[in-house]
Amino acid sequence: MRLTQYAHGGGCACKIPPGELEEMVAGLTGPATDDLLVGVGDDAAVVRIEGGRAVIATADFFTPVVDDAYTFGRIAATNALSDVYAMGGTPLVAVNLLGWPRGVLPPELAREVLRGGADAAREAGCHLGGGHSIDDPEPKYGMAVTGLGDPDRLLRGDAAVAGLPLTLTKPLGLGVLNNRHKATGEVFEEAIAVMTTLNRDASVAALAAGARCATDVTGFGLLGHLHEVARASGVTAVVDASAVPYVDGARRSLADGFVPGGSRRNLDWVRPFLDAGAADEDELVLLADAQTSGGLLVAGEVPGYPVVGELVPRRGETTLVVR
Repeated sequence: MRLTQYAHGGGCACKIPPGELEEMVAGLTGPATDDLLVGVGDDAAVVRIEGGRAVIATADFFTPVVDDAYTFGRIAATNALSDVYAMGGTPLVAVNLLGWPRGVLPPELAREVLRGGADAAREAGCHLGGGHSIDDPEPKYGMAVTGLGDPDRLLRGDAAVAGLPLTLTKPLGLGVLNNRHKATGEVFEEAIAVMTTLNRDASVAALAAGARCATDVTGFGLLGHLHEVARASGVTAVVDASAVPYVDGARRSLADGFVPGGSRRNLDWVRPFLDAGAADEDELVLLADAQTSGGLLVAGEVPGYPVVGELVPRRGETTLVVR
């Protein structure tokens, strides 16, 4: 049974558009405090606790991005765990979040989804204990994850500094490939490998390199998440489009019209703050492509990963420059 056919969208491309989300939550969450180190606008919440440690808490779930139930579970869990890695932490314990259309899809498939999630948690060395499930018209899966970190060595989204390079730890193009998979059933093994790769090693490498700012690239695309970082940090980000890596087949899928609606919404959101230079519309769509379980975007050079741009002093209202 093709899981993607039982949902209106798939993966992180189903996120509520960033502009709408900001309006929705405006004023509902207070600022950070002495103990609430990160409370809003980042990949996870962070609270300082006794013993010189910090608790990192996050939740993430979405509709199927692939047809295979086990692989869907692995991808969704890997994506949820990523928020802890994006803050520079280590996942400690997770609980499942499952929505399942009873009477439409057999429980055996739900078990495979949960098995995939359990294997991802096991690979991460993260305890998995129970969770919550509901009868839902569309299948959904993810996790709430709690991790630990060093409050003095977090990877924050508001700590970017002009003069640093930008490193990207996974290729882009997952959104257009997942959209093609949903429409045609074609399987893209490289995309699956990327989405099921934990960001653990990239997070450890970023911390070892002295990085203090990072985010993971998911539903808002590279440009959307980079805009958030640049805006929060008071800098402008310059992207070298020719240096950005893509999963094989991404450009072909774009040319064939397999573009998620979320990718176009991402681009529309950042346009007022974007100096696109000579980049054409196709290039911008790919840079804004809604990723699922994407890599880390790090302010700083991380050995073994490509540098895709740099941070410069803020240029008025422009937070993004593509060259």
